[in-house]
Amino acid sequence: MTLKSNVKALLVDLDGTLVDSREAYVEAFRAGMSAIGRTKVNYDVAFEVPRRLEVGLPIDELVGSRSSVKRFLETYLATYYAVTLDRSRPFPNVFDALETLSGRFSLALITMRFVDNRKLMEELRKLGFLKYFRVVVTALDVESPKPSPEALLKCARCLNVSLRQCVTVGDSVVDVRAGKLAGTKTVAVISGLFSREELEKEQPDVIIQNFSEIPSLLL
Repeated sequence: MTLKSNVKALLVDLDGTLVDSREAYVEAFRAGMSAIGRTKVNYDVAFEVPRRLEVGLPIDELVGSRSSVKRFLETYLATYYAVTLDRSRPFPNVFDALETLSGRFSLALITMRFVDNRKLMEELRKLGFLKYFRVVVTALDVESPKPSPEALLKCARCLNVSLRQCVTVGDSVVDVRAGKLAGTKTVAVISGLFSREELEKEQPDVIIQNFSEIPSLLL
C-alpha cells in the first residue's frame, strides 16, 4: 500500500521505534527484582514486563506475587526512567531518515513514558532527536495515554493538520490502535517488543522492519 497521498505529518513513537531500549528494560527489571529480594534475571520475563505494561495486562505472576507488584513497579519505573538516556541506543540510520522526513513533513513525538515533558525534551536533545520534532507529548501531558487517541489529537492540533493527513508510526499494538482510533494512517515497525504476527492482528496499513524505511514509503 502506498502512503504518499496527502500526508503532511508523522506522529512517531520513541521506545522500540527510534531507540532500542532493551538494555534499559533489563536494568530496570534487575533493579525491580532486587527490590523484592530476587536476584536472578530471566531475559524473556524482563521483556515481557514492558509488553504487558504497555497493553495494561497484569504482571503478578511474572514477579512472584500480587503483594510484590507495587514494590517492584516503583523501583522498576524509577530505574527505567533514570537510565533511558544512557541505556537507549538510536537504531541504525534513524537520523538519516529523520533528516529526510523533517524537510518534507511536520513531525511529532508521542511516548507512553510517564515523565515530565521538559525532562524528556532534554533527553531528546542529548540524543540528537529534539531538533526534528515540532511537538513532544508524554503520558503526563494527556488524561488518557495510548491506545487512547488523545495524544494524537493534541499533536494534530498543535501541527495544524487534519488527522487524515497524519501517519502514526510505532512498534506496539497500542500505537496501531491509537492511530486507528484517531483516524490516521498507521505504520508498524517490528524493531520493538512486539512480533510481526501480533502487529498483523491490529491490521496497520503497512508493516516494516524499522523506521529507516519510512522515507521510501512517503517520498
